[in-house]
Amino acid sequence: MYIRNEDTICAPATIPGTGAISVIRVSGPEALSIADKLVRCRKGNISGSKGYTLKFGIICNSINNYSSNNCVKNQNPCTGRDAEVVDEVLVSIFRAPHSYTGEDSVEISCHASSYIVSTILNLLYEAGARAAEPGEFTQRAYLNGKMDLAQAEAVADVIASQNAVAHRVAFKQMKGGFSSELRVMRSELLELVSLMELELDFSEEEVEFADRSRLDTLLEEITAHISRLIDSFRLGNAIKNGVPVAIAGATNTGKSTLLNALLGEDRAIVSDVHGTTRDTIEETLNIDGILFRFIDTAGLRETTEIVEKIGIERTFKKISEASVILGMVDLTRDFETSSETVREIVEKVDFSTQKLIILLNKTDICPVNKNVTLYNYIVSQLENKGIANTYAEFLKKGSISDHQDSESGNIGGISSKSGVKDLLETVESEGFKSSRNSQAYIIPISAKTGSGINCLRTVLTSTQRDLLGDSDTTLVTNQRHVQALTDARTSLLRVRDGLASGLPTDLAAQDIREAIYHIGSIVGEISTDEVLGNIFANFCIGK
Repeated sequence: MYIRNEDTICAPATIPGTGAISVIRVSGPEALSIADKLVRCRKGNISGSKGYTLKFGIICNSINNYSSNNCVKNQNPCTGRDAEVVDEVLVSIFRAPHSYTGEDSVEISCHASSYIVSTILNLLYEAGARAAEPGEFTQRAYLNGKMDLAQAEAVADVIASQNAVAHRVAFKQMKGGFSSELRVMRSELLELVSLMELELDFSEEEVEFADRSRLDTLLEEITAHISRLIDSFRLGNAIKNGVPVAIAGATNTGKSTLLNALLGEDRAIVSDVHGTTRDTIEETLNIDGILFRFIDTAGLRETTEIVEKIGIERTFKKISEASVILGMVDLTRDFETSSETVREIVEKVDFSTQKLIILLNKTDICPVNKNVTLYNYIVSQLENKGIANTYAEFLKKGSISDHQDSESGNIGGISSKSGVKDLLETVESEGFKSSRNSQAYIIPISAKTGSGINCLRTVLTSTQRDLLGDSDTTLVTNQRHVQALTDARTSLLRVRDGLASGLPTDLAAQDIREAIYHIGSIVGEISTDEVLGNIFANFCIGK
């Protein structure tokens, strides 16, 4: 993006035709005088008005067709044979530097007609303004010192936020929470590197200005802080783009039917033919304020068909990337087939970072008590992975009836012969209870009839509530920031290892300066036109 701050720019700040009012934003050195060429006010003009004031006026279809008199109600202010009023408007006036961009700005509020908006924009072009590039208003705010680069990027995230948690994270970053942390780290590193470089001026006297023990401590603290920020990206990215939930299982176990049931629409093709889904299908859904990104994957089975094999490879990739895995099991299948699917899914789950929900599907035609052996096998597979307190939820009393493991009576971590019955009665009388520390869940459902879907929704939100709900910790949500932090950490680790091996002061100082550079690039202390162009090109027009 070529930066032309001397221009006056304009663009619609709202989408025409979607509401009662549209807003057109104008910013730049000639914003007020250009607005005066279009808007005829009842009293005075826009250029002579104070900031933070509103002016009522009328816009005609030509910038040259104003009468010399002020606008009077029921009187046409336009002159000329073809002159006519386009709209009555309100103009919000902002004077530099007290505006969003730091420049003189006006916002013209008109009726939300596409014709009115396009006519006013054409009049603005005729009066000397040009169309704004994507994100150019926010870019000017950054260049004029109204916000740093990380805050500017957060503006786009605030606009795009689709739930309360994403809004809170983005708004905190926009208000400078993330930036202040980075500035503290950068300031401490600058102080140390300055002392280290001062030592070079007195190298012959062997004077040591930078306390080496303090340097070691500071390096450990900052490296640990940066590592925490990098690690937070998995959660931050989930908040921003939706918690990734992979729906995995054998062919024809009901994965696509489940996706349709969750979304409430026929998004995925459902067929009795095995291998219908050969590529991933992704859709987002807001459940109780948390955005989930559901990923329907290709069915797991042995196949020689090349395209289907590629789809299965992508299934395993999506499982590794997901925060939650929904493992679909068909209760009507034979034990050997179902147990192999369970084993394959459980083996792919990293229980240190991922949650697994085993869905026992098709309870409408095969109750769980018809397949207790499979249920016990699932529990044993999870226990082998160290998941001792598997939390089972059953929707109807009698789903397993009085069946239990004849030897231990162990169902879902409840060890007594009446354990199953007690569990069912508790669920029926008290409703769903989430196990805060559970890494795995077992839920009987019928994707076809919708039985158990509400229970699944509750479990999904409970798996994320502790992570997303009330934490005020800074989260990284931007891939550019993660890369810069990773580069900074690499430089600091070189410093730590170098000092331990007797690295000369000047070389260690250079590595610290590299870390300072990478941290500074996040907030825009160091930036290039190319970086700015890439960032603001992703903004919407008018922001």
